[in-house]
Amino acid sequence: MKISTKGRYALRFMLDLAVHEDKFIALKDVAQRQNISKKYLEQIVPLLNKSGMLITNRGYQGGYRLAKKPSEYSVGDILRITEGSLAPVSCLDTDPILCERNSACPTLDLWKGLYKVITDYLDSVTLQDIVDKYYNLSTDEYYI
Repeated sequence: MKISTKGRYALRFMLDLAVHEDKFIALKDVAQRQNISKKYLEQIVPLLNKSGMLITNRGYQGGYRLAKKPSEYSVGDILRITEGSLAPVSCLDTDPILCERNSACPTLDLWKGLYKVITDYLDSVTLQDIVDKYYNLSTDEYYI
């Protein structure tokens, strides 16, 4: 499994909002701080907004902010919005498993185990966890 640029940039966008959670942040400011194309962020933000992760404000002093506290967002939730399924194989994309080889597949338990490890880990890490680690770094040259 490989996380796409869209997933990585969505996470960086959400982390930037978490760091600056006390106000609405303009998309151009996040793009500049994170060195991400504003046009690319304009493709990602609607996905996050539609899922209820953001609050938007138009006009002067407008922009985006998190709809909840950073501790209430898991990395897994953010990546599922941008990546779709986090399953390592397509047969695990449905529940129940629709693959005709399901009952006789010798590797199914392996893929289920890997999927569980991936989801358990990504769902256990919150934006707040990453922000806290960011603030504990001693260098000023760390970028989310």
